[in-house]
Amino acid sequence: MQAKKLTAEAFGTFVLTFFGCGSAAIAGATLGNLGIAAAFGLSIVAMAFVIGNVSGCHINPAVSLGLFLDKRLSAADLIGYWIAQFVGGLVAAGALALVVSLCGLGGVLETGLGCNGYDAASSVGLNAVGAFVVEVILTAVFVLSVLGSTADAKTAPFAGMIIGATLAFVHIMGIPLTGTSVNPARSFGPAAVMAINGDVTALSQVWVFIAAPLVGAAVAALIWRFVCKADDAA
Repeated sequence: MQAKKLTAEAFGTFVLTFFGCGSAAIAGATLGNLGIAAAFGLSIVAMAFVIGNVSGCHINPAVSLGLFLDKRLSAADLIGYWIAQFVGGLVAAGALALVVSLCGLGGVLETGLGCNGYDAASSVGLNAVGAFVVEVILTAVFVLSVLGSTADAKTAPFAGMIIGATLAFVHIMGIPLTGTSVNPARSFGPAAVMAINGDVTALSQVWVFIAAPLVGAAVAALIWRFVCKADDAA
């Protein structure tokens, strides 16, 4: 059963990264920020109904950390989920790079593979400190949507749609700032593949998009516990 959960997490993270980052890399100019945001959100909705009953459809190390801090996930599962999620994101980025290389888009380096970034890699020139702060805030809001929608039996059946809509919502503001990570696995995969292809900028900056979402998840867990969580559920 554990292997099935981890496989589901790897697959779900693959789908999120391949379709979300793929939309940005291949059709970003056509879709615009709203279209890219929708691609990420709809990926969550789809996977929630495909693997939600197997692994809970975290497909994000920050989400897994938030649920661990709320005592809904064991330490062993947390580590296993993290490994599976990073593997899924890395494989997805490799598959996306292959697709891009077979298109007339100028190659992997030209498309950027949907990487996150700051300074010159940010559409609005956001610096590293700003990127860290933004990612903490966006991730906290996103993880809170997970903690809240999955805690109540009344909202749990709609959790996938709520979480997907929230992911799209945070992307709308986050894309011009950092490209929106809120997910270390989604950020690491494309950054690593870009580095393999000769551009190390995203990989040199990826620490922000690993550390900040994890801090954001911890902030969300604190807010959930002391502000939002019902007293009878404490």
